[in-house]
Amino acid sequence: MQQNGVIGLMSGTSVDGIDAVLVDIIGTDLDIKVELLAGETYPYPTELRSRILGICAGEAISMAELAAVDDAIAIVFAQAAQNIQIGHPPATLIGSHGQTVFHRPPGFYGSGNILPSPQSLGYSLQLGRGAVIAHLTDITTVSNFRVADIAAGGHGAPLVPRVDAFLLSHPQESRCVQNIGGIANVAYLPPRNHDWLSQIRSWDTGPGNSLLDLAVQHFTNGAKSYDENGSWAASGTPCHTLVEEWLNQDYFHLPPPKSTGRELFGVSYLHDCLEDAQIYQLSPADVLATLTELTAASIVHSYHTYLRKMPERVLLCGGGSQNLYLKHRLESLLAVVPVLTTDEVGLSATFKEAIAFAILAYWRQLGIPGNLPTATGGNQEMLLGEVHQVTGNK
Repeated sequence: MQQNGVIGLMSGTSVDGIDAVLVDIIGTDLDIKVELLAGETYPYPTELRSRILGICAGEAISMAELAAVDDAIAIVFAQAAQNIQIGHPPATLIGSHGQTVFHRPPGFYGSGNILPSPQSLGYSLQLGRGAVIAHLTDITTVSNFRVADIAAGGHGAPLVPRVDAFLLSHPQESRCVQNIGGIANVAYLPPRNHDWLSQIRSWDTGPGNSLLDLAVQHFTNGAKSYDENGSWAASGTPCHTLVEEWLNQDYFHLPPPKSTGRELFGVSYLHDCLEDAQIYQLSPADVLATLTELTAASIVHSYHTYLRKMPERVLLCGGGSQNLYLKHRLESLLAVVPVLTTDEVGLSATFKEAIAFAILAYWRQLGIPGNLPTATGGNQEMLLGEVHQVTGNK
């Protein structure tokens, strides 16, 4: 079975822009094959990105303003979908993750709790209405992927491990697929043998690029949004005492399944880190090196703490896979475990997440579950995503 021209749209917690892919998909699960026809990142308009970051940081917003931002995100997602098709036959399906602006894991509370029981379902809000994208592109669109898993008691994250399992697992070798976006998450893939799917584990390891990007913006007064190749951090010296102190944070000692976001590792957390760094009189480069070390050390700590044994190979993807200093620190801390990118095994490290949501949309149309309960903590496999059909009247 073949589905030509499936589009995947994704914007992560870094809010860098919209990753858009156009792919051909053949097969269903273990036999699935994906060909990347086109991939591009479309930056958000400056004002819209600023508004999204403000919402993520907890700025007050009216319902009317929220609706306007929701529509604005859907419009730029639709534009990305239209642009990625240029020079190719028209797509027949879109999978859009949308833009996460709030994530609350199950059982966690913030201010204003009115629920009568601590046994709460999680909550995760992705803006960029699928109905608007379908209307503007005249292409059936699947969106709002997280809610079905959350309704089943899961975190609604990470949602990509089932895709990783079928695209990146190995018959004999155990692997960790480590995505480093704003938040970092891992999928542990055992060798493909008897009952191997039930042995997959996945969770958010903690901060990825979020604190690094915020720190760069802080130190440059907004002139720069990230540390290209990790060059600035590489010029500094990490304070290992601070890293050990930060690793005592409760999240790192919470057993999987678990998920997190900017609600924890955001602006407020960075300000606490900067305050801690003043005691050691760290330069901006030293702070960036120390925050990079926190990302690397939290990933490795997570492996040692929550995996029965270390993987035989680590495959990096996401924006952080391009941070050469971060990759070097991971290689050093993992010692004998080889660290590659998914590019080196045939899957785009930059666009893997967008490809995954194209596949999740494809599975939704075929009636194939998209989540892995061992990864999200959900109590059953679920069809993921809400389907927005087109009328065909355009």
